[in-house]
Amino acid sequence: MSSSAGSTVNGGVSFWYAQEGFPAPREPLGGDASADVVIVGGGYTGLWTAYYLKKAAPFLRVTVLEQKFCGYGASGRNGGWLYNGVAGRDRYARVHGHEAAVRLQRAMNDTVDEVIRAAGEEGIEADVHKGGVLEVARTPAQLARLKAFHAHELTYGEKDRELYDARRTAERIRVAGAVGSSWTPHGARIHPVKLVTGLARAVEALGVTLHESTPVTEIRPKHAVTPYGTVRAPYVLRCTEGFTASLKGQRRTWLPMNSSMVATEPLTPRQWEAIGWDGRETLGDMAHAYMYAQRTADGRIALGGRGVPYRFGSRTDNDGRTQEATVVALREILEGFFPALTGVRIEHAWSGVLGVPRDWCATVTLDRATGLGWAGGYVGSGVATANLAARTLRDLVQLDSGQGTRTDLTDLPWVDHKVRKWEPEPLRWLGVHGMYTTYRTADRRELTTHTPKSSRLAHLANRVAGRH
Repeated sequence: MSSSAGSTVNGGVSFWYAQEGFPAPREPLGGDASADVVIVGGGYTGLWTAYYLKKAAPFLRVTVLEQKFCGYGASGRNGGWLYNGVAGRDRYARVHGHEAAVRLQRAMNDTVDEVIRAAGEEGIEADVHKGGVLEVARTPAQLARLKAFHAHELTYGEKDRELYDARRTAERIRVAGAVGSSWTPHGARIHPVKLVTGLARAVEALGVTLHESTPVTEIRPKHAVTPYGTVRAPYVLRCTEGFTASLKGQRRTWLPMNSSMVATEPLTPRQWEAIGWDGRETLGDMAHAYMYAQRTADGRIALGGRGVPYRFGSRTDNDGRTQEATVVALREILEGFFPALTGVRIEHAWSGVLGVPRDWCATVTLDRATGLGWAGGYVGSGVATANLAARTLRDLVQLDSGQGTRTDLTDLPWVDHKVRKWEPEPLRWLGVHGMYTTYRTADRRELTTHTPKSSRLAHLANRVAGRH
């Protein structure tokens, strides 16, 4: 088999939409309107928030405003990792104490099952397979990081996590050169678009008003402003993740980080026999510029990595098109992991953006003085985190409106976390590109030197990034 640029679909939002087709468009906002809660953004965070609010208080008038169509952003482009990672946990442990961070981690563990439960209850068939998450090490330095990572996770109460040597790793997935791995059961493979489109249908069936093709240009207390009119509501919730920078006054709030993916053609039974992967775990690695992958329900590999990490001025793409050099780089990762797939056809390539706060911490906030709320900054862990954030927003709105009391979720350490803005350009562009160039250089050095110590370059990049 061979691959050429002409045989690879590039863009079109994502492979997941190429499979499913685009949903029928919903009507844009028809003029000024009012609601009890207006949600800006029709991705996982916005839709789950609308879902849980209407479930808790069916009388609420909830309106969702989406600039393109529900699931246009990261919710329709991600790698389909429904797992228990949450951005910023270690920082929350330092600021709020270890036990507070343990509570956050337990909530994330439970969230994986909550998404599966809710999808099942709503009849959403999203190709869910709960095979856990396997993260592999392929160099001595990666193995040292893996063992430290595994031990660190155990301190947050993850007693069901398992550490494998090279032989046991190969029994799960035969990754070339793998010397060890860590597996957690708290993860599942999903089809991102099947989940988001099913969730949009479920939300609409509950009586939520969804307006698509309605870009919000400004959010201010009790107002969501669009070219078609303004929606007024006591609560305005910003759920825009990687597209937050397009809102007035938000250019430096969260950085829109690009992530790129490829999907192969369906593999043959012989190819799967060479790879293994019968457990359909989601697959990641311990490189500094890491990869992530899944075995899809129809027998492909969908694999992603950072590609071109950031566009100057916090710009975002339109249709998900990614650079040919990124496609080549992702193919090299695929074939490096699985030499039996050398020459396999890459059927689709695409990109999307995720939201990165300056301190790399996911947050949920409701300002009780203004009624403005927001959730996001998931740094690539949003498939599950968005659900926990949405339930937390629900509880905060109910608490503020007198319909509820404090809950375990409103007391989690990520609630009302404050973070400084990103630097202005060109410092922002130089910093992000320098960081990922350094990470890739560190990975190459570790691969060639076989040293068990992590590259000092990576430590430097982490400090500059503010990740520790």
